[in-house]
Amino acid sequence: MHIPDGFLSPPVLVATGVVSAACVGVGVFRARKSLGEQQVPLLGVTAAFIFAAQMLNFPVAGGTSGHFGGAALAAILLGPLNAILVMAVVLVIQALVFFDGGLSALGANVFNLGVVGAFVGWGTHQLLLRLLPKGKPGLLGATAVAAWLSIFIASGACALQLAVSGTVPLNVAMPAMLGVHALIGIGEALITTAVVATVAAARPDLLTSLKRPEPEGAAA
Repeated sequence: MHIPDGFLSPPVLVATGVVSAACVGVGVFRARKSLGEQQVPLLGVTAAFIFAAQMLNFPVAGGTSGHFGGAALAAILLGPLNAILVMAVVLVIQALVFFDGGLSALGANVFNLGVVGAFVGWGTHQLLLRLLPKGKPGLLGATAVAAWLSIFIASGACALQLAVSGTVPLNVAMPAMLGVHALIGIGEALITTAVVATVAAARPDLLTSLKRPEPEGAAA
């Protein structure tokens, strides 16, 4: 889902870039005020894990492959704004060092994989925590659905941007992106659920999603 240079029109690049920059700016402002001693190391560890996990590809149907996204995981552990910061750092390094995703499309990639992924993942997780039974089964069920939906919706946003830019017709881009990422989302759900289950067992106090119901960055 890393969009290369030359695939998006200038208006789409500007629009997604502005939104992404605004979210990163708000995230930095809030992080300086709200991050506690527990969250700072977790933010760094989460960024390192997502960066490493994204380097590993797993096979999908038709000879294609996918990789871990990580926005939902970061949002569940750190809150959506801090998750956007994590994803922005990961995507910048990937673009500059590994040429994975174009520099001109960096704002769009942060928007899709960071902003959309984080807020969809966080919002879904919070909603399901209220609807599902309390305890570990409810937590892990909410995590799996949130992770799957975050990557699925992010792929739809990417397809829409490509269609608006005139790169690929919407009736081609949308089914292709959603179909592949519906399968990729299964891997996303499995990895995210496994990590959250581990954190919940070892350090439940680090789970921001269990501390506060409203989507406001990270806990103090």
